[in-house]
Amino acid sequence: MSRIMPLSEAGSLPLWRRPVSLLFLMALAMPVAFSTWSALLNNFVIEVADFDGSDIGLLHSVREIPGFLSIGVIAILLFVREQVLGLVSLILLGVATAVTAQFPSLGGILTITMLSSIGFHYYETVNQSLQLQWLAKDRAPRVLGWLLAAGSAATLVSYAGIVLLWEPLGLTYNIVYLAAGGVTAVVAALAWLIYPQFQAETVQSKKMVLRRRYWLYYALQFMSGARRQIFVVFAGFMMVERFGFDVHQVTSLYMINLVANMIFAPLVGRAVIRWGERRALLFEYAGLVVVFLAYGGIYYFGWGVVLAAALYVIDHMFFAMALALKTYFQKIADPADIAPTAAVAFTINHIAAVGLPAALGLLWLVSPGAVFGLAAGMALTSFCLALLVPRHPEPGYETRLVRRFAPGSAAAE
Repeated sequence: MSRIMPLSEAGSLPLWRRPVSLLFLMALAMPVAFSTWSALLNNFVIEVADFDGSDIGLLHSVREIPGFLSIGVIAILLFVREQVLGLVSLILLGVATAVTAQFPSLGGILTITMLSSIGFHYYETVNQSLQLQWLAKDRAPRVLGWLLAAGSAATLVSYAGIVLLWEPLGLTYNIVYLAAGGVTAVVAALAWLIYPQFQAETVQSKKMVLRRRYWLYYALQFMSGARRQIFVVFAGFMMVERFGFDVHQVTSLYMINLVANMIFAPLVGRAVIRWGERRALLFEYAGLVVVFLAYGGIYYFGWGVVLAAALYVIDHMFFAMALALKTYFQKIADPADIAPTAAVAFTINHIAAVGLPAALGLLWLVSPGAVFGLAAGMALTSFCLALLVPRHPEPGYETRLVRRFAPGSAAAE
């Protein structure tokens, strides 16, 4: 990788070598491996390794252990720059994905999943930090929306290849995993060689940061991690187990999600700029309560596959609104806290994610509807917490409670 370059000088570079361009390149590269792994996972583990609900819950609990240990990024950053760590993690994700089908047993799948998860979670931790450091506050929601759309576009191309070529070419899990993982690893390696190391104006703290004034952000991260796991683990598994979806059918459903996200994510960025983080988060959590209750109704009342597929798409669209949580933190944070807090937040996000999938996998065997009922309760809790987000958050005015206990200490709402 070439010399260190301050962000203030990056404007002199060609557009394709600037920091925002690197963010877009990474946003394009990561989903090729990760989303392809996710799209094939349920069919792969059921058809090849004969997984049941308990096994898939165990797999996802193992997958979330590196997320829980994301706080270790702080120690690594004592020796490695964030940009380098992000690209190395992306290479690890690609290589681990590429060899996934070579280990078609419970032990093998758990091991390779652990490696790919280290790459994914450490990349995501660093990527979030770089986004908030490199993007101006007034532009961040809009650019984050476009970054989500770019990732969806890259994934759409990958999924289209699976849907269109899986049966005509007789593709196998090994071929698809090898191709997708290889693309991600090669793109990350090229980015490592081509781009300068960009240096933000504020030097990031190299120690763990856990501040009382960020408590609401931590709480929302915790609930988000718990709630998201139920969707990631069980919504797709339901489509295969209950409705018998094949690989190309599951991937087609993912493609609908991607097209919706490509349209919806940039609009979310604009909406956050116009309406603020609080309204965006409240809309997301209220919608998720309805979606998860409807998921439960599929099991209790026998509602059909069309509704299940529609809910799956709607549920996925709400993920785009999570960018409001990022920009909320960007507005309240000390600039030097962004990198260490990104690591702490990822750990908090994964506290419930480590044990929850395995525990709920056992509950799934008894009552799948109860799993989604629990998710609805989590979404409702998040809604109540989001009511405390100020209309105009800033340092010293992180929650609406600050005004009540310390009038005049922050900007008016």
